[in-house]
Amino acid sequence: MKKISIFLFLFIIVACKQKAKEKTQTEPFFPVLSYIKSQVTHVDTSFYPITKVSWLDSMHTDTTYIKREDFSNLAKDFLEIPDISATKYKELYTEEKFYDASLNTVILSYKPKDPGSAIIQRQEVLINHDLQGDKVNNLIIDLTIATKDSSVEKKLLWQVNKSFNVYSSVQKPGQAETIRRFKVIWNENNDE
Repeated sequence: MKKISIFLFLFIIVACKQKAKEKTQTEPFFPVLSYIKSQVTHVDTSFYPITKVSWLDSMHTDTTYIKREDFSNLAKDFLEIPDISATKYKELYTEEKFYDASLNTVILSYKPKDPGSAIIQRQEVLINHDLQGDKVNNLIIDLTIATKDSSVEKKLLWQVNKSFNVYSSVQKPGQAETIRRFKVIWNENNDE
């Protein structure tokens, strides 16, 4: 009888720990990739004028109007990120949630458990809280891509319903770092 009680006690403890583990693993991460795809679809079907502003090593180099059909190609850095909300990536990242009272913003922050093997080094979702409800304002993604001949760091900023920025820093052995930045604007004066 005593052995059965100990076995039952251990079984309950293991079951409770497993239940707690399942609960934390089933909470979904914010679907950043899906959200960006919906934004791209919206712009593709809109009549917004689209502008691209480019910089090379902090010098303004060009401002051009972009055809609607070229928008998704310009957004490819966002559209090709790994979807860390997918089951195969979710266990590789941690999620932190906090509230910034000075900005009246909830920040969802995702970081890799092993930064050395992850492409996405940081992903943040900034959600503004006001009387009209919660609204996603910004998506921030930091990437590190290592190839055999270079190291590329990208910082991506998506300003919901307004614009996006792509900042790239490329370092090749024996060469100076090259910094490129471009901003695509379609609705920046909108205060939605």
